[in-house]
Amino acid sequence: MLTVPGAPHHTTTHTTAGSPIGNLTVVTHAEAVAGVYFPHHWTRPDPATFGEEDGTGAAQVRAQLAEYFAGRRRVFDLPLAAAGDEFQRRVWALISQVGYGETTTYGQLARELGGGATPQEAGAAVGQNPLSILVPCHRVVGANGKLTGYAGGLRRKQFLLDLERRWPGGPAGCSKVSPWPSTSRPCRRR
Repeated sequence: MLTVPGAPHHTTTHTTAGSPIGNLTVVTHAEAVAGVYFPHHWTRPDPATFGEEDGTGAAQVRAQLAEYFAGRRRVFDLPLAAAGDEFQRRVWALISQVGYGETTTYGQLARELGGGATPQEAGAAVGQNPLSILVPCHRVVGANGKLTGYAGGLRRKQFLLDLERRWPGGPAGCSKVSPWPSTSRPCRRR
């Protein structure tokens, strides 16, 4: 297990979760999910930072992902610990509010961020999201509604959007608790 400096009792481990879009690497730190990565993920960190493999670890994450892919889960109820700067965390908090089966645009994210943020800056932060699927960056599309870059590849992005359209209804599509409480607010339809 990898011990993070300054946190002697917290370890980082990883496990693999099978899915219809390839095996997902799930990284946990101190019992919170720190990353969910696709094979050939564009922004995947060095696997040496994932800690030891724990084949039985992250059971709750694997179970919730399996429910999501089976159409039985619309929200994830997991402790999250994504590393990012303040701007990235604000973007990821906004993405967390996009409902299941819905989409938003990079421009809309930029407008909601305010402060002169551009769609390109919002897109760069979206692309650094380490919590694929859990923080649903696949729900962010271009201004014209077309699919644009996705760290897992556009085929996976299309698969996830189609999956959510196939299983409509269910509970509201936002996280029960935003991983960034200072920016929490009720879910909104886009």
